Amino acid sequence: MVRLCKNCGFENQDDYDFCAKCGTPLVEGLKPAQVYVYQRQEMPELNRKAVILSYIVTIFLSWSGFIFGLIFKNTTFATFTFFGFFMPFYLVQSKHPSIKKHGIIQMVISLVGVALSFYIMFRK
Repeated sequence: MVRLCKNCGFENQDDYDFCAKCGTPLVEGLKPAQVYVYQRQEMPELNRKAVILSYIVTIFLSWSGFIFGLIFKNTTFATFTFFGFFMPFYLVQSKHPSIKKHGIIQMVISLVGVALSFYIMFRK
């Protein structure tokens, strides 16, 4: 059997004493000590300009050692490419699933850039 809430009309399970939607008591005379009603929050919209800027910064920082290594032979500029990891590490910690996905993609871009930079730096 289903218990209908008198306040909002939500159909609750038979063994519920309080409405799962609004927290109103379903049993006469029952008063809660404290009821918490959690509402689902919408995820904010993704700022596309900020995402594009984060890709530009990540690519510049993580691939700069590779490009400078090709232009200027025998340079130690590849150590600078570790700064390319800052943006992806920050984005991966986000609770927004789309931002986290972009952080993982940027992490892969950074790993490839750093690996190529060190390859250029240590090649003979």
